[in-house]
Amino acid sequence: MQVITTTELRTKSKELVRVLQQGYSVNLIHRSRVIGKIKPMDEAKPLTKEDIVKIKQLAKELNLPKLSYKERERRYRKHIMGKYGKGLS
Repeated sequence: MQVITTTELRTKSKELVRVLQQGYSVNLIHRSRVIGKIKPMDEAKPLTKEDIVKIKQLAKELNLPKLSYKERERRYRKHIMGKYGKGLS
């Protein structure tokens, strides 16, 4: 299966899943034109100790202020009230 049409998405979904699990990509066709490509997701690799050290170093370089839960709630409510108006409680 190298191509699949938009109408076949409903009827051949099991075959599409099988092909994606094998690692192949599939072109999506709509009205006799290729409109996209369906490809399998890349598997996420687990974090290593080196990755964790890098993340901690980046966080230290950003020097972000430490916020309490009360301050987070206050900032969130202020944002929501500004965005959606005073109708929210």
